[in-house]
Amino acid sequence: MHISAKADYATRALLELAREPGRPLTCEAIASAQEIPFRFLKSVVGELRRAGLVRSQRGCEGGYWLGRPADEVTLLDVVRAIDGDVLTLRGEPLDGLGYPGPAAPLPGVWRQIEAGAAAVLGGLTLASLVPAGLSVDAREQRSEVGAA
Repeated sequence: MHISAKADYATRALLELAREPGRPLTCEAIASAQEIPFRFLKSVVGELRRAGLVRSQRGCEGGYWLGRPADEVTLLDVVRAIDGDVLTLRGEPLDGLGYPGPAAPLPGVWRQIEAGAAAVLGGLTLASLVPAGLSVDAREQRSEVGAA
């Protein structure tokens, strides 16, 4: 399994939006908070918008919000919106994969791994990763304590 930079950045951006769902955030604010290259984030957010995971509003009061409640967006939704397949073999989907002779059972193993990864990703929502009521300062203090 390969987690692309795009999927990682998309997830981090969505977590920023989930942290404060009542107010819009600009790409600049998200990029700065998550240390993501701004130009790359703009294209990622565009893909998230097309997938319905974020919504946007232009203007001085504009920015980005989650397209659905944080407890309804799973990491599997994000990976599929950005990368398509959860697991590929040499960049190709596992559909129709078949090997001759003693390697014949191997595609089934790859599919089991894909199903397991999809189950883990599908079981984690944005809300489960951003504890309710935890302020930015408290999260930063907690991460500093964990790093010590």
